[in-house]
Amino acid sequence: MRPVLGFALSLTIIAVLPAQEPAAKAQREARDILSEMISINTSVVRGGTTPLAQKLAARFRTAGVPEADIQLLGADAKDQNLVVRLRGKGPAKPVLFLAHLDVVDAMRADWSMEPYEVSEKDGWLYGRGTIDDKGPAATAVAAALALIRSGVTPDRDIILALTSGEEFGDESGAAWLLRLHKELVNADYVFNFDAGGPAIDQDVLRWIKLQGAEKVYWTVTLTVKNAGGHSSLPRPDNAILRLATALKRLEAYPFPIHLTDIARAELTARVPFVETSEANAIRDVLKKPLSLAAAESFAVRTPRFNALLRTTCTPTMLIAGHAENALPALAVATVNCRLIPGEYAADILRMLKAIIADSAVTITEIHPARPSPPSPLLPERMALIKQAAIDTWGREIPLAPVQETGATDGLYFRNAGIPVYGITGIAMPVNETRAHGNDERIPIKSFEDGVTFATALMRRVAGGK
Repeated sequence: MRPVLGFALSLTIIAVLPAQEPAAKAQREARDILSEMISINTSVVRGGTTPLAQKLAARFRTAGVPEADIQLLGADAKDQNLVVRLRGKGPAKPVLFLAHLDVVDAMRADWSMEPYEVSEKDGWLYGRGTIDDKGPAATAVAAALALIRSGVTPDRDIILALTSGEEFGDESGAAWLLRLHKELVNADYVFNFDAGGPAIDQDVLRWIKLQGAEKVYWTVTLTVKNAGGHSSLPRPDNAILRLATALKRLEAYPFPIHLTDIARAELTARVPFVETSEANAIRDVLKKPLSLAAAESFAVRTPRFNALLRTTCTPTMLIAGHAENALPALAVATVNCRLIPGEYAADILRMLKAIIADSAVTITEIHPARPSPPSPLLPERMALIKQAAIDTWGREIPLAPVQETGATDGLYFRNAGIPVYGITGIAMPVNETRAHGNDERIPIKSFEDGVTFATALMRRVAGGK
């Protein structure tokens, strides 16, 4: 990880516009909101989103939002969602701001500090969810409260949806809302505060990632069954060995290169900011017609590039055997696949069967794939983000479309025909990867700028400056 000690200074230099008092108030309030959010364990096992959703709902009631426009609801009492609607004056469909309240659990013994309280150290804010997704969610809440208090009536309705269940694919959140209460979250398009965002490279804010597409989550099991037996009489059809052979075949198979339009745009935007060797490698990939040799050479540079250019399937869990002195009668591997947008599970299933080429290995789908079509990068929507960046940092910052290798709740909205743009204003160093990990953190200055960006973006959507 590159040092970020000069980061606050560098952003202070480029933020040439004077701070607005409403933005400063929003920053102070956002810090209180973040502390409140982090202090409540909203993980699926040891916590729940309902207590936090209730506290946030109280803030909107205090700000004057009518009770009918504050909805606390969910599939169960433990993990409620919060949906707040700010009424506008025009007939255009609403714009929805999306974030999630649940987190991956954190154990105190694994952290160097208490994970469920905000700790400030060396210019960073630590706590479970600071990156994923309570930091961005806090900026969205603060922005909505600032818009309410400004007295500005939006040109169209603005919806804030803070959901549960995102981290574990639980349909108590966004999917549940769209299935049973679509009228609450139906929108022209969505800004998803769980993806994208400004990137810091060598202490300088270089570009803003905009998630316009995401790979599709799909999971299968590979199962081998036989009669088992005594371990003193080994057999050539040992279930574990048979399964291991299947997994080695999977490991050795590279899925076909598939360069999507969003991935092409992401690589194009990257060229001005990388070293010459990488820039030249990207240019080779971008040539038309596509050179598979150039793409393969580029894919092996990093797991990120490999995942950008192809569908991936990798084993994530194993279950086998029942006793140390018995041959295994059952061996099961869970394989998680991330499908390139535009590819389909049925086709990948046929490929898996051909790769493994063993009738003793049964492949079973356990998490069906949900197609997630790319969202159109319409100029008027991109202009809102570009202008909010200027409002925040005082200069135009390159906007880089990205194809997410993971998955977010945005896929449910894309499935419902609603375009989604993953964006947050919290700038992160390019090599900082502590989401879901220990000592999760964000720079203090980034959080403050993130509040300003969220406030500016929401105000721009509302029709103001």
